[in-house]
Amino acid sequence: MKKEFLTAINCMDGRVQEPVIQWLQEEYRKEYVDMITEPGPNLILAEGQPKSNVESIKSRVEISVNKHGSDLVAVVGHYDCAGNPAGKEKQLEDIKSAVDKVKDWDLDAEVIGLWVDKEWKVERVEL
Repeated sequence: MKKEFLTAINCMDGRVQEPVIQWLQEEYRKEYVDMITEPGPNLILAEGQPKSNVESIKSRVEISVNKHGSDLVAVVGHYDCAGNPAGKEKQLEDIKSAVDKVKDWDLDAEVIGLWVDKEWKVERVEL
């Protein structure tokens, strides 16, 4: 693996950390994943609220992209999320909206969406 970085805007839920890291490392052949965590980050970004959380997420993503050279940012949602307790379909909408908002940050990185199901398997969200 190349010693390069990827970024995940992921839920703080410990159950989704390892599956997301492993999926990103395998799929993109990079060694490190900067993990930016919040409860229900797809909802926070989709709604743009609270603004202080959005700005904090953005600041941390910019460090990952600008200082670590991350060339991919994944926005993650997952089954049984306490921070975004909506069902899968609504969460997928939130992921898509969040991806669009992160793309508006004009980062030098690809932005994708990921869903983690009840088996803790990761799948890419078609945008």
